[in-house]
Amino acid sequence: MKLNELKTILRSHPSAYPRFILPDGDQVAAHFHITEVGHVTKRFIDCGGTLHDKADTCLLGTYVADDVEHRLDAGTFAKILDLGAQVLPHDDLDVEVEYDCCVVAQYPVTTARVAGEQIELQLGEKHTDCLAKEKCGIDGEGCGSGETAETAAAPSCC
Repeated sequence: MKLNELKTILRSHPSAYPRFILPDGDQVAAHFHITEVGHVTKRFIDCGGTLHDKADTCLLGTYVADDVEHRLDAGTFAKILDLGAQVLPHDDLDVEVEYDCCVVAQYPVTTARVAGEQIELQLGEKHTDCLAKEKCGIDGEGCGSGETAETAAAPSCC
């Protein structure tokens, strides 16, 4: 989901309470805080030597404290996102949520829907992958096909 889409749904239902739904169906505690709005630029080279110019995202840091009566409404959430304009280059960025539930993980926001007094923000999954399978000698199914980095034929394998 793009930042501009998220802002639109939050502004159109300012008194609703946003809820983050994790990929497994669990929910982030209702008393979460948005602690930061960040601009993340990823520029990298893969194990095969290909430069990937950049991928930009809007990263929302969440925090669940002991103040169980805290509730962030959609209007306040939208105002926090507006503060992000100081660091975000534009509103056409994909939105990801950083959440700590044993380990810090990042989840893309995939959809939003209004459900009664809540705005349910569905979080998706991210997975790693080899970006240079051909150079590494890995077939399209990856290392799960019986080939590992240690047994791959190509010496440049990750």
